[in-house]
Amino acid sequence: MSNIKLSGIFPPIVTPFYQEEVAYHYLNENIEKLNNSGIKGVVVLGSNGENVFLSQEEKIEVVKTVIKSIAKDMMVIVGSGCESARETIYLTNKLAEFGAHAALVVTPFYYGDKMNDKALINYYGTVAEHSEIPILLYNVPKFTGVNLSVEALATLAQHSNIIGIKDSSGNVNQLGQYLNRVDNDFSILVGTAGSLLGALVLGCQGGILALANIAPEKCVEIYQLVQQGKIMEAKELQLRMIPVNHATTTQYGISGLKYAMDLLGYKGGETRLPLLPLNKEEREKIRNILLDAGLKIITDQ
Repeated sequence: MSNIKLSGIFPPIVTPFYQEEVAYHYLNENIEKLNNSGIKGVVVLGSNGENVFLSQEEKIEVVKTVIKSIAKDMMVIVGSGCESARETIYLTNKLAEFGAHAALVVTPFYYGDKMNDKALINYYGTVAEHSEIPILLYNVPKFTGVNLSVEALATLAQHSNIIGIKDSSGNVNQLGQYLNRVDNDFSILVGTAGSLLGALVLGCQGGILALANIAPEKCVEIYQLVQQGKIMEAKELQLRMIPVNHATTTQYGISGLKYAMDLLGYKGGETRLPLLPLNKEEREKIRNILLDAGLKIITDQ
């Protein structure tokens, strides 16, 4: 088993765009700000990073920019999952050359009806065997339509180069089943901030959370309160953050997340087509949700 052990809070960072081009200077500013927020590292090229809209050259440049800007004690996890094992292995090892510490590999989904346990175990096993950095599984049925079963997870968790999973199913019961089937050195990270408290209480080691792009300190505080056994205080903060998380993920998506970042002093930038910007009414709703949660608006837009 790799000696990398994941715990704590990791934001899956956005890729800021300006007029359809990657705004690398915005990306740099965001990382420098996140360096002082208490997080343990970042996930680059995840779903919130609009990775499906980036060319391979852009993916490499985004990762290089992050690695240059991030604090030395922080982990850089890269979303390198492609549809084929061959492309995933190539991109994973290419990003490893630039200093990525681990790879987050989404379940292949284009041929979803064929992605049964046997196919996924074979795919991830092959990727892990040929990857120069440790692998995290990425289960996100909302986008893929594929759910990694408890049995498949239990088998894959035994591989020495598969160190954990980001589970974004929102299914706390399934998280509990995962936890029952793995060793303590396998990291199970929740991928939805709305489930953070429940997941931590069950025994998950942390979270990879969109909310941590705009309220990293609050996510870290929930994590720390649970570690200290202060569950009621953690619950109060969790409940306060739920409307913010809902607005910037399910309700308004990445466009909402980026706008909230802009309001709170980060550089969300624009989305890339086909994603659309928010209208005036949607922007006002997000602004009010942030204020109701006690988050401080830095820049009015």
